[in-house]
Amino acid sequence: MRTMSETPTIVLTIAGFDPSSGAGVTADIKTVAAHGCYGVACITAMTVQSTAGVRRVDACDPELVADTLRELAADVKIAAVHVGMLGSGKVAEAVADFLGRTKLPNVVLDPILKSSSGAALLDRDGAKVLAAALLPLAAVVTPNVDEAAALTGLPVTNPEQMRAAAIRLHEMGAESVVVTGGHLDKAIDLLSFRTKRGVEQEVFKSERQRSNSTHGTGCAFATAMACHLALDRGLPEAVLLAKAYVSAAISKGHPLGKGIGPVHHLYRMQQQRRTGTPVPEAEQVH
Repeated sequence: MRTMSETPTIVLTIAGFDPSSGAGVTADIKTVAAHGCYGVACITAMTVQSTAGVRRVDACDPELVADTLRELAADVKIAAVHVGMLGSGKVAEAVADFLGRTKLPNVVLDPILKSSSGAALLDRDGAKVLAAALLPLAAVVTPNVDEAAALTGLPVTNPEQMRAAAIRLHEMGAESVVVTGGHLDKAIDLLSFRTKRGVEQEVFKSERQRSNSTHGTGCAFATAMACHLALDRGLPEAVLLAKAYVSAAISKGHPLGKGIGPVHHLYRMQQQRRTGTPVPEAEQVH
């Protein structure tokens, strides 16, 4: 049990603002809280959106972003960082400069390029900065299959192509990669990481859930990963636990809004007692 004098584990999220709180910084703060950590945030972009989709995106002033990040880093000890939506090339440069200078641990990069409704959330310059500057600074990058395809230029529609895309991302500078396959017929995630023996890969499988409450799954997964890394868990365990958390958050999702509803980030608050959450199977491949 944590005493009043103990400093909580602090996780920084650098992401956009979603007024519906299904994704973005407000959703990230809920995810961080759900994992027993303390969340601090830097907003990169304002959006006009709801469960029905994204209507408008306005990137923040990059100097404001840089000042916010410097102020937070000077004040608290940050154990992990989640990088989500960046909004513009200038903001991406400010974030890359900050991370390059501070060398903060456990940086989880969620390379958000488009919303699930198809709206662009990062311009072409930003995508270049993300690939060239941010990818090598991350401890782990968590693209979905569409983002992995956009970053690598390779088709990514099945596990073999996921493995090939992960190898390409390593060649581009990524230390560790989780290609998430929630959009596939079966929910298959691929963890790929470098070791002294070379690149090792593990496949995590679970049944794909039929639900209308899936808004923010990528944000929740990446932020949960950051929390587990901040709590000194290894990569495979972090993937397993983050995947199980997102699966439960989908199954207990809110019937909210007229479009795609949010996952239930704080579902554990409504549980009278801890119940076992189905854990995906892990399969190691070399």
